[in-house]
Amino acid sequence: MFSKKSTTNYFSILIHLLKWTLIAFPVAALVGSVVALFLWLLDVVTNFRFTHGWLLYLLPLAGLLIWWLYKTAGKNAESGNNMILDEIHQPGGGIPLRMAPLVLITTIITHLFGGSAGREGTAVQIGGSLSSLIGKRLKLSTDETKLLLMMGVAAGFGAVFGTPLTGAIFALEVVYIGRMNYKALLPCLIASFLADMICSMWHIHHTQYHIQIVESLKSSTSIFHFDLLLIGEVIIGGALFGITSLLFSEFTHTVKSYSKEWIKVPWLIPVIGGGIVILLAFLLGTNDYLGLGVSNPDPNAVSILNCFKAGGADTWSWLWKLIFTGITLGMGFKGGEVTPLFFIGAALGNTLGTLCGAPVDLMAGLGFIAVFAGATNTPIACTLMGIELFGGEYALYYAIACFTAYYFSGHTGIYTAQRVINKKGGMQDEAEIQTLGDIRSRRINNRKK
Repeated sequence: MFSKKSTTNYFSILIHLLKWTLIAFPVAALVGSVVALFLWLLDVVTNFRFTHGWLLYLLPLAGLLIWWLYKTAGKNAESGNNMILDEIHQPGGGIPLRMAPLVLITTIITHLFGGSAGREGTAVQIGGSLSSLIGKRLKLSTDETKLLLMMGVAAGFGAVFGTPLTGAIFALEVVYIGRMNYKALLPCLIASFLADMICSMWHIHHTQYHIQIVESLKSSTSIFHFDLLLIGEVIIGGALFGITSLLFSEFTHTVKSYSKEWIKVPWLIPVIGGGIVILLAFLLGTNDYLGLGVSNPDPNAVSILNCFKAGGADTWSWLWKLIFTGITLGMGFKGGEVTPLFFIGAALGNTLGTLCGAPVDLMAGLGFIAVFAGATNTPIACTLMGIELFGGEYALYYAIACFTAYYFSGHTGIYTAQRVINKKGGMQDEAEIQTLGDIRSRRINNRKK
């Protein structure tokens, strides 16, 4: 039945899976526990800020403190997620252990004083830093180190959002545009699942989102909801979500580059950035666009949860959150981009649903995942996120929105270290460029000529 060669192959596969399953346990235990601590602290400081609004006026001082912490202890850790991607591409000195506590502390500071930021970047950096520590202890080879870092990314992402399937695919998809390393598929899934489970064991509860079932299935031959008119609206929405992803990425990168060019004293960058955030909040007369934006004690405030309801967002809420976040992250504060991207997408989806008469909750959910898909170039992971967060009946629409947004976001993204292996359709002239950072640099240079 089985040849000696096939038996040997099966034995090698078994050893490989057993080895990485055993390695996944300490990775998941460490990452899941630290992410649980981070989420708990984030909840504490967010609630504290809601009841102490005056903390916003200390945001410039908080920015100065963050700059000082990275100046004195950060060294090369400030490059964050891009450093992790670079290490996966070509392992060198490893991810410094100081990255994990530094990004945790500085993200908490950002949120305590009202900076508009997320949490995924912190969780991914925690995962990368702690998995790198384990790799050094185990003295792994270069290829094994790459795989271990991807496991750390999967564990951090899966634990912070409570989406283990998404975490696993995100870790594979985010490294390269147009290619995934399937050798890491099962190790990343195990690490993501275990980290999420351990995070839950610490009694951390993730936000629950709901898309109401508004119609019965129109196709008796499909398990998915199908409506031809709605598909057309989703395609248009997907294109707009992708363009919004491009706008967010370019705005954040532009704020960062011009801040360094125009403000010659480095510590002044976050101080001025904090002042701009305060000024914008004062001019708009609202604090809705500060912090995470997932929920708000004010039932009439714009938040991600309220965006799933008719009238839960203003027409330009998505743009204001984009501006607040771009300034916060582009001018030296710490955190992630993903939760603000959820807010931007859900608010834009709410607006589009209201304008075109489509179900507002469905369009908000599509915007939630599709703007994220375009900004990170991870359409498959984001489609899975829709299924994990909202249920599977609308999976067809999730895929259409995410895939369309992926194409319309172009060769841009929030992670400049992403490498382009297979270009997106119609972009022949950029095929030879290796990273999104290279593409952006060349585009800027061409404009200056």
